[in-house]
Amino acid sequence: MSLKKLDEKKYSIPTRLIYGKSLAQEWDYSHHVIPPITTSSTFRLDSTQRGAQGFGEIGQYSDLASPPIYVYDRMGEPTVDMLQHALATAEEKEVAVAFATGMAAVHAGVCFALESQSEIISHDTIYGCTYSLFTNWLPKLGVKVHFCDLTKPDSFLPYVNGRTRVLYLESPVNPNLELLDTEAIVANLQPINAKRQKDKRILTVFDNTFATPYCQRPGKQGIDVIIHSLTKGLNGFGTDMGGAVITQREYFQQLVHFRKDFGGILAPTTAWHILVYGVSTLPLRIPRQQSSAMKIAEFLESHPLVEKVRYPGLPSFPQFEVAQRLLRDYDGNFAPGIIIYFTLKGDKPEHSKKRGEAMMNYVAQNSYSITLAVSLGQLRTLIEHPGSMTHASYAAADQIALGIDPGGIRLAVGIENANDIIADLKTALDVIS
Repeated sequence: MSLKKLDEKKYSIPTRLIYGKSLAQEWDYSHHVIPPITTSSTFRLDSTQRGAQGFGEIGQYSDLASPPIYVYDRMGEPTVDMLQHALATAEEKEVAVAFATGMAAVHAGVCFALESQSEIISHDTIYGCTYSLFTNWLPKLGVKVHFCDLTKPDSFLPYVNGRTRVLYLESPVNPNLELLDTEAIVANLQPINAKRQKDKRILTVFDNTFATPYCQRPGKQGIDVIIHSLTKGLNGFGTDMGGAVITQREYFQQLVHFRKDFGGILAPTTAWHILVYGVSTLPLRIPRQQSSAMKIAEFLESHPLVEKVRYPGLPSFPQFEVAQRLLRDYDGNFAPGIIIYFTLKGDKPEHSKKRGEAMMNYVAQNSYSITLAVSLGQLRTLIEHPGSMTHASYAAADQIALGIDPGGIRLAVGIENANDIIADLKTALDVIS
């Protein structure tokens, strides 16, 4: 069979994430079973004219019929391109641009659409470092950020003006797992954009790190730009950092130029690890983690020391209908994810916090199947205290107002036996009771 004539799109996405596209304008590894790694920071040119052409065509090759001209690693290279193709496939979008970290991707995915005096509207509860970017750094560049509660799909409308360029969403929200109804939000935005020139449209930018493309593909609801921390579920092994911006072809060149000028370049060896080990095993890892998460959430919900449990798979989840509608895997099955957020009982918030800290400290010193550490989406189950760790950039009073409980605990479920995780949780809860 000729690989040139092979229609990969007739196969399921999980299969395509294993095999990828072995023959493309950017590469040919049709005789490799595993994609190769390119590890050259610069590339030989046949002439000065070809070098000039390569500089002139940066970011254009997604539309070209001929192979790209690789000049310098920071401008593009084959292994990263292979990963980008796989990421676009995973999200069912046209193109992806990879970065060295998730925050480099957030920076690029938002700022490529901005100019001085532009404005952003964001959900009020987001990842702590994104919040820091929006409140500490972008205002210094003349960019204003408005925060509102986007669990109410029309709450952003009063903040829209002629300078608004980005509507920023994150769902499920880190750490309390609030869900944003992207279908309703996009529907409310469409009449506004319909009256604007194309270059003045408000772009929807969506951090899909928590769900991963396996559980949710926001592009299906009309989201323009999707951001990932590749460090998390898409990598899955906790060995490499990375980020990605996944979108339609019209923004590809701007994003590649942004990456060229601002840096944040993903190394080819890192890209290879995420491509070969991470992306290809995503449809294998997430179902197991998700199944365990459901069992663990049910255990926690029934425990007398637990005040509340937030997990989109539980019927008690406040936005269960939204979860069932939006969180779907590639086969259309309900996919509530691998993250659980819960709080322990206490007469006052500070008592709940003290109990939560005691539990996590016990886990850190005594549990075998649970690790006290930030991050998520790894093979190992990780537990952390968002209020003092990942979301410390929010003031304590703001945390409470935004639903980040002082004693809130985030549990990112791994691939261990669920009964082992439950046993370690039970022991820790019994000790502090």
